[in-house]
Amino acid sequence: MTPVRAPSAVREFEAAARARLLPAHYDYFAGGAGEEITVRANEAAFARLALLPRVLRGTGKLQTGVTLPGGRAAMPVLVAPTAFHRLAHPEGERATARAAAAAETVMVVSMAATVAVEDVAAAAPGGTLWFQLYIQPDLAFTEAIVRRAEAAGCTALVVTVDSPARGRRDRDQHNGFDDLPDGMCCENLRDGDRVRPIVMSPEISWRHVDLLRRMTELPVVLKGVTHPDDARLALDHGVAAVWVSNHGGRQLDTVPAAVDLLPEVVAAVGGAVPVLLDGGIRRGTDVVKAMALGASAVAVGRPVIWGLAADGERGVARVLGLLHDEVEHALTLLGVASVHDLRPGLVRPC
Repeated sequence: MTPVRAPSAVREFEAAARARLLPAHYDYFAGGAGEEITVRANEAAFARLALLPRVLRGTGKLQTGVTLPGGRAAMPVLVAPTAFHRLAHPEGERATARAAAAAETVMVVSMAATVAVEDVAAAAPGGTLWFQLYIQPDLAFTEAIVRRAEAAGCTALVVTVDSPARGRRDRDQHNGFDDLPDGMCCENLRDGDRVRPIVMSPEISWRHVDLLRRMTELPVVLKGVTHPDDARLALDHGVAAVWVSNHGGRQLDTVPAAVDLLPEVVAAVGGAVPVLLDGGIRRGTDVVKAMALGASAVAVGRPVIWGLAADGERGVARVLGLLHDEVEHALTLLGVASVHDLRPGLVRPC
């Protein structure tokens, strides 16, 4: 029997995952809003950026570690918050957390996780977890969720702010996918004997960010910032970091690619807080391009799901390992010793 070749690039995991997932579940993870223009743009934007290496730099030992609010990571690639990991693998978020901990990077646990944050933390003792939150109109329930995240050992709150309403996802509507299978639920939304729905409310405002900051001592990261004016407002409201994201193209279609929005947000922040980015990262070269344009770190969502669906914890570990190795390789060929030395002059449009 011919042995099955392990994927040698992150992108290869998607085909393996698709073969294992139910079609509606694959579409849920892969799809985006509307005609998915933004989904495609996120990846295409990186292909339009070229790297310009320096030579004879004598770089020596490479440095890929980054320090962020709520902890340090051995590489500038975080696990983005994605919902419903148990749709991809029975171990769900437990497997993802173990792989992230082994890679010494941050996993952002989704509020819509199918494993409770306490159990995710228990599965990967010593791992660094952040918790992603949609501020709920019921502020008492919001605070209860925050207290659970704190008690589980999460070291930062990632507040998703680009969702005053749910995105219109044509694939999900076509498939009739609107709920989890029996025996599976959003475990972080348990409230006594019931599981609450996530409420997307257009009433959520900067006032709620201020309330949340008074509610907790954890650093607050705002995820879903695309406009430089909002980045400036985030500084006024005391956030610990700004996260440039168009929600992987899953909210408002035709929003520009995330990496195209990054430089203006970086300029608006002016180095006051870290700037994170997600959307379209598929290679280590994508990571270094984003960091050269000012990102402090990036996060990956779909690639982690593809690794999880393809081979559980080992698949996620392989995805993260490939990205780490490709970042180191790109740094070597760029003539840069540290991710902190990446600068805009190393990137140009092509």
